[in-house]
Amino acid sequence: MRNRNFFWIIVGILLLLDVYVFQAVKVVSSSASQRGKLTIYTCYWVVSGSALVMLALWPLLNTESWPKSFRSQLFAALLGLFFAKIIAVIFFLIDDIRRVVQWAAGKLFFNRTEADALNSDGISRSVFLSWVGLAAGGGLFGSLVYGFRNKYRYEVRRQKLVFSTLPPAFKGLKVVHISDIHSGSFTDKEAVAKGVVKIMQEKPDLILFTGDLVNDMALEMHDYMDVFDKLKAPMGVFSTLGNHDYGDYKWGHHPEGALAVEKAENLERLKKLQGELGWRLLLDEHVVLERGGQQIALIGVQNISAKARFYSYGDMKKAYEGSEKYPFKILMSHDPSHWKGEVVPHYGDVDLMLAGHTHGMQFGVELPGFKWSPVQYVYKEWAGLYEEGKQKLYVNRGYGFIGYPGRVGILPEITVFELG
Repeated sequence: MRNRNFFWIIVGILLLLDVYVFQAVKVVSSSASQRGKLTIYTCYWVVSGSALVMLALWPLLNTESWPKSFRSQLFAALLGLFFAKIIAVIFFLIDDIRRVVQWAAGKLFFNRTEADALNSDGISRSVFLSWVGLAAGGGLFGSLVYGFRNKYRYEVRRQKLVFSTLPPAFKGLKVVHISDIHSGSFTDKEAVAKGVVKIMQEKPDLILFTGDLVNDMALEMHDYMDVFDKLKAPMGVFSTLGNHDYGDYKWGHHPEGALAVEKAENLERLKKLQGELGWRLLLDEHVVLERGGQQIALIGVQNISAKARFYSYGDMKKAYEGSEKYPFKILMSHDPSHWKGEVVPHYGDVDLMLAGHTHGMQFGVELPGFKWSPVQYVYKEWAGLYEEGKQKLYVNRGYGFIGYPGRVGILPEITVFELG
C-alpha cells in the first residue's frame, strides 16, 4: 500500500509540473491566433500526456521484450523531457517570485492608485523569462536527444607526459589507456569494434584498462569477447576492477545465502573472462615492465574510493609493497578520488596514476582552455590531466556509457600517451 501511495504521489507531482509549465506556454503563445493557440496547446498536452502515461506505466510494461536500443533511448528521452521541464521551471519560479515581491511592495508601500500602476508593469519581463525558461529546457532536451548519436564516436586524445624519473629505455613508450567499457550498455557491436580498431591502429607498446568492464554481470561480456580479444600489445594488456565489476548494484555489498554465492561466482567469472581476453588483471599487486634492460613498476589496485557512497575493495599498501626499488611507477586505480585520498599524501613516488569512473558525466562542455560538467561538483579531478608536485593523474572519460545512452560534449575516449 505504501509503495502504491508513493507511486501516485510521484504521478501527481509530474502532473503539477506539466500544469505549471503549461502556464508559461500560454504566456508565450498569447499573441497567437485562436487556431494557433489550439494547435500549440494540443501539441503540448499530447507530448506531455503521452510522456506522463508512459513513465507511469513503465514499471508495469514488459520492457525487457523490447529492443534494447529502443528501450534505453525511449526511457532516456522520457527522463530528459522531465529534467528539461525542471530546468524551465527554475526560470518560471524566478519570475513568479519577482511578481509576488512586486505585488507585495505595491500593497505595503504605495497607495492604491500607485500600486495598481506598479503591478500592471513588467508583463514583458514575464514573457521574456517564460521564453528563456522554455528555451533552456528545450535546449537541454534537444541536446540529450542529439547525444544519442555520440555514444560510439570514439575520440583519440594524445598526451605527451614528461617525467624526470623515467628510465631512458622507456622514453617514447606509447601507452593506450581506456576505461569504463560497460559492455552491458552496448547495442551496436560493429560500432564498438570500430573503436578497438582505432586503438590497434595506434600500435601501442602497452594497453591499460582501468575498470568497469560490465554494468553488473559477467555475462554482459559474452557477445563482446571476440571484439575486445583483439586488443594486443608487445608489453601486454593489463586491467583492474571498477566499482561496477563487483556486482554491488545487483546484489548489494553484503548479500547473504544464495545471493552471496551468486555474487561471488559472478565476480570469479568476470576475472576469468579477462584472462580469456589475454588481459592480465592486477588485484592489489604490481608487475615489473622491462625495456632495454631497464625496469619500471606497474601497480594495479581493486576499486578504492575516497567517496563514502562507493565501497573500497582495494589494498594500496599490499599492491605497492616491493615496488619501492623501481625508479618509475604507474598506478592503475579506477576511482580518481583515490589520488588525493591516499596516493598523494602517502605514496609520493607514484609518478602517474590512471583512472576513469566519472565518464565526464557524459554531459558537459569542453573548449580550448575551458571545460565544465556537473560531475566536477562531486569530483574535483574528473577528466584529463592533473598534477600535484611531480605526480600526475589522468582521468579517462570512458569508452562506454551507462544510464543515459549518449554523450553531450564529452565524447568516449581512447587516450594515447607518449612517455618522455
